[in-house]
Formats: sequence, C-alpha cells, structure tokens
Amino acid sequence: MITLADVLARAAGGHPPEPGAGPTILPPPSARDAGVIAFTAHNVIFVDADEDWIRSRLPGDDLSAPLNPPFLRDLEELTGRPVNNIDMLALAAPAEGPPPVELAEVADTAAHPRVAEAHRYRDDVRVWTCPGGFVLIGRGVGGRWEVAIEVEPAARGRGLGRTLARAARHLTPHPLWAQIAPGNAASVRAFLAAGYAPIGAEALLVPPSA
Repeated sequence: MITLADVLARAAGGHPPEPGAGPTILPPPSARDAGVIAFTAHNVIFVDADEDWIRSRLPGDDLSAPLNPPFLRDLEELTGRPVNNIDMLALAAPAEGPPPVELAEVADTAAHPRVAEAHRYRDDVRVWTCPGGFVLIGRGVGGRWEVAIEVEPAARGRGLGRTLARAARHLTPHPLWAQIAPGNAASVRAFLAAGYAPIGAEALLVPPSA
C-alpha cells in the first residue's frame, strides 16, 4: 500500500501525483501528522477518517474543495484538531560545498527559546545560528526533511533570509521542504531566491497544545 512518505519521496524526485487522478486518501503517517496536501490538480488527504465520509464531503468536480473552509472545518470537528494554516509548499535539492554564511550549530535545541516549539512538529531537529538569525532543519510530515528560518527584526531587509534559506541546502544531503505562509511575502521571496520551487499547498491539523 502506498504511504504518504512514498508520495512525498516521489514528488521530491520530480514525480508528483498525477493531475486529475485524485483525491488520494491515506492513513496518517503518525499520531502527530494529519492534513491535506494539494499538488497540481491532485489532493492528498491523510487523516484518521472513513474514506466514504471524506468523499461524501467533496464535490467531484471541485479540485479546490479539500483546502476550502467547509471541508477543513469538517475535519476539525471530526478530529478535534485545529488547522494551523494553509501554507505554500516549496522544495529544493541539496547543494554542494560550504554554506554561504558562517554558522554555529546549537547543542541543545530544546533549550533554545525560539525553536523549542519545533520539537512538537519535527524529529531530529538541528539548529544553526549566525548574527541576526537562525536556520532549522528537522524531519516533519511523513518523515520529510523540513527547513525553517528566522531573521531578527534588526537584521531584516539585508538579504539574510535568502542567505539562510540557501545555507540550509548545504547542511543536509536530503531534499528540503519549506512551509511558507503565503501572506509572508518577504519569506516567499527569500525562499524563491534561494532556489526553492513551489510544489503545492498544505493545511495541517495540529494536535491540541498540552
């Protein structure tokens, strides 16, 4: 049986789901991960729900329905988990050579005040810092490798976000997925400039806070 990890690995290898053939309905890959990923004209839904229940709430001719509020609200009510955001998904291949900025790795990521929350959503979290910001890499949805960056307010507007996004590609041999809020135009521009290509959109149903 195909898994979400299989779908993501194929997409990272240049073979996303076939347009028009969905939706693909899969079991959640873990107790943590549930949601909807929209590729071009093909939605992948991974929640703990009956397939007939899911299909009964999706108009067959509306490819946008799985990421629209009515269906997401139904998923929230069914699972008791809120939708975190609807993010743009972008993907980049690893890059050779040293990163374009000098970075220092953080020894205890759980103690870092601005990345401790990342451990709720990712495993094997690693963090590197430089003056003005940091870059984080960890295994997230379906075991994929995800990147996140943060630039301090005083360091913004100087291209550091783009530099950190590019640096992440030099820190791992794996393809990197970035989840970017579409309204964060500065972050979108930074990741695009760093060589990440849009591949879809995603809405995750996150576990309630402890």
